[in-house]
Amino acid sequence: MANAGISLNTIENLLALKRMAIVGLSRDAKDFSVMLFNELCRRGYDVMPVNPNATEIMGRQCFPSVRAIQPPVDWALLMTSPITTEAVVHDCAEAGVRKIWLYRAGSTGGAVSADAVEFCRTHGIEVVPGACPYMFFPKNGFHKVHGWIEKIAGWYPKREKAA
Repeated sequence: MANAGISLNTIENLLALKRMAIVGLSRDAKDFSVMLFNELCRRGYDVMPVNPNATEIMGRQCFPSVRAIQPPVDWALLMTSPITTEAVVHDCAEAGVRKIWLYRAGSTGGAVSADAVEFCRTHGIEVVPGACPYMFFPKNGFHKVHGWIEKIAGWYPKREKAA
């Protein structure tokens, strides 16, 4: 299953926090990460770009690491390769970030790494191991279809029941 183990409650809690880092933001204005960055900004998020190869992206200061961001962010969205993800998760932990979303669209690719997910879980970091934030925004255009397909397939995250 594409989004097994993801809680809808965790997703909603993350998206309620407005100060965030987007790690792996591309310098290419046509890249999907930039489209998502722009959408997050449009929706009122205070997004801190993180890319060690840039000092500015989309007119905003770009940070070389999550630890370099001051004041710290509430959560981080990782749009990195799985090979890089584990190091970035460690960086987030050192920065005190306790909420991390590992981006993935569809059932393959994205930032998800089994080692990074395990690190988060064993270090008390709330993690969304997969999925695309677009699916969970209200009034999300064609992404609503993506969410609908995942619901039909049984992959859409489930809400945790109150104890």
